[in-house]
Amino acid sequence: MLLGYLPVLAFKRLRRDGYGRSLGQRLGRFGEGLPREPRCWIHAVSVGEAATAVPLVEAITRRWPQLGIVMTTVTPTGARIVADRLAGRAVHRYFPIDLPGPVRRVLDAVNPRFFLCMETELWPNLLRALAARGVPSMIANGRISDRSFRRYRLVRFFTARMLAHVRVLAMQSEEDARRIIALGARPERVVVTGNIKSDLIPPEGGGDALWQRLLGLDDGEPVWVAGSTHRGEEAIVLDVYLHLRARMPTLTLVLAPRHPERVAEVERLVRERRLQPVRRSELPKSQARGAVIIVDTVGELAQIYRVASVVFVGGSLAPTGGHNMLEPALLRKPVLFGPHTTNFRESAELLLEAEGALVARDGAELEAHMGALLMDAERRRLMGEAAFKAVAGHRGAIKHTLELVERYLMDGDRG
Repeated sequence: MLLGYLPVLAFKRLRRDGYGRSLGQRLGRFGEGLPREPRCWIHAVSVGEAATAVPLVEAITRRWPQLGIVMTTVTPTGARIVADRLAGRAVHRYFPIDLPGPVRRVLDAVNPRFFLCMETELWPNLLRALAARGVPSMIANGRISDRSFRRYRLVRFFTARMLAHVRVLAMQSEEDARRIIALGARPERVVVTGNIKSDLIPPEGGGDALWQRLLGLDDGEPVWVAGSTHRGEEAIVLDVYLHLRARMPTLTLVLAPRHPERVAEVERLVRERRLQPVRRSELPKSQARGAVIIVDTVGELAQIYRVASVVFVGGSLAPTGGHNMLEPALLRKPVLFGPHTTNFRESAELLLEAEGALVARDGAELEAHMGALLMDAERRRLMGEAAFKAVAGHRGAIKHTLELVERYLMDGDRG
């Protein structure tokens, strides 16, 4: 099995900087520099999960300052979130390959008091080894997408065996709870806590004026931020932008592809339309006026939303399930997204019901909605306020999750 996995690592090394250098950690060699004991181990796969984990980690360190925190991610971009936003509070390592040898080495090195996994990552060897050592584990902010539900249901017998090793499953919604129980989780171990993303307070970062300067924007100019876009969506966004700019010459587009390794591809799309791209990393030294700003940095999108007049959240025109639309809502921004939001169904329904968001089913609807909002400042304000109030009214997930950590993971029962 290990030999079969090595070509995958080699391929990823070619595609994304950081994978090759992390091979030792992925084989379970965590080395020196771990925090003092007792330790807890928190896992977040990539950028989204790591960003969501930040306030939970901060709350855990406040509640139990004696705990040393080891945080793992799968991707280098997730690692950057930990390094940038949890420096001094968590030590980062890469998640080990889920094989007995690497898992055993990591557990020997970390010796965790408990294991907490963000959202729903099920690793059979790890969960079995944790249970064998009497280390309680927890799924926090758990969700089961339509796709994952279909796949896990095909192997329900094995899924149920994995879930039997998890002490408590804190799910985002009643539907997520129903699905995890249908996959074999014991109902008495399943709790609905809400979505931690609703509790996120956007980092201060200097406020709107600072980010306008960093991006080379003038106060009062309309700004469209298209965040977490996927292949196929950038072309639609750019075509809509060309049409809108004919009516609003001062309109600026900030385009943030979900995967930073696609920045060069997005630049080509911009140039094909006779527009000038400029990378965020080149600002404010370069001149942004009239250019399409492409976000090539990691962990800044939530801050960049501050300068937006309107936000489009990607992964939703392309059939990928959508991305986090609560971040711009918490900044009082009117939100647009496409019809494919299965991974964020509850968030989308919440914002739509509150009239804080609109669905654009294609490029024509995106242009119509965007044009109408950009021309109506009062409507933007009302939508932004509605979006914020809808999300703020569902806060409390972090508090509930901490209560579960205390009850099920910090109670001293290692059996």
